[in-house]
Amino acid sequence: MARELRRLLIAPERLASQIALTREEERYLTRVLRFSAGDRFAVVNGQGALWTAVLRQSACAELEQSLEAPLEQQPAPAPQLVLAAAVVKRDFEVVLRMAVELGVDRFIPLLCERTVVQGSLRLERWRSIAAEAAEQCERLWSPRIEEPMDVHQLLGLRDSAVPGFWATTRQQELPLLASVLADLPLERLSSLWLACGPEGGWSPSEEQAAEAAGWKPVDLGPRILRSSTACVSGLSSLSSARVARCGS
Repeated sequence: MARELRRLLIAPERLASQIALTREEERYLTRVLRFSAGDRFAVVNGQGALWTAVLRQSACAELEQSLEAPLEQQPAPAPQLVLAAAVVKRDFEVVLRMAVELGVDRFIPLLCERTVVQGSLRLERWRSIAAEAAEQCERLWSPRIEEPMDVHQLLGLRDSAVPGFWATTRQQELPLLASVLADLPLERLSSLWLACGPEGGWSPSEEQAAEAAGWKPVDLGPRILRSSTACVSGLSSLSSARVARCGS
């Protein structure tokens, strides 16, 4: 029954038996959804828990379960899916939204040598888009959206014990990502990392640095993909493998 209710993501530190709604949340419920006092909806905390709530007045809602006993509770998906996606001039917000829908757990906006940015980097907007996407696709765990970073910062983040895949088209006879995943013990891994470059491709120095840091170059298929398409294609492979073998 809870799956049929519209969902509202509330940060854990704001959760209480009586929830004071922000102006934006109030507008969404009363103006967009046209809710009124007495209407029910679901509340998620982005950390695996869901409650149902009743709108009591325009700026207040009341949980129907106690904070300690949510209606639903799910463990965090494993292995964690980490996508480092080069910031592109077009479609980056679409990439982010689709990545959330596909199950990304950690999203890293990547600034590469060949990155071309139009306007400013809009981290707060990106986090808002991710929250909306998580609500829409009924996720109980919200993804973590990182501060933008450059390639060398990225290379220093990954634990060498977990697989890191470097999507590229500039090398010969690369293994397909799907084939590599089939040979991995996903059930025993804490995370899977995938990096997708900018529209102009990785620079030679970035390719060399990634391989030196232990990232595995992989192919996403026989065609040259747009950067945004590569992100979605690669993450789809990770997500499908996790669902098929780990059930999350």
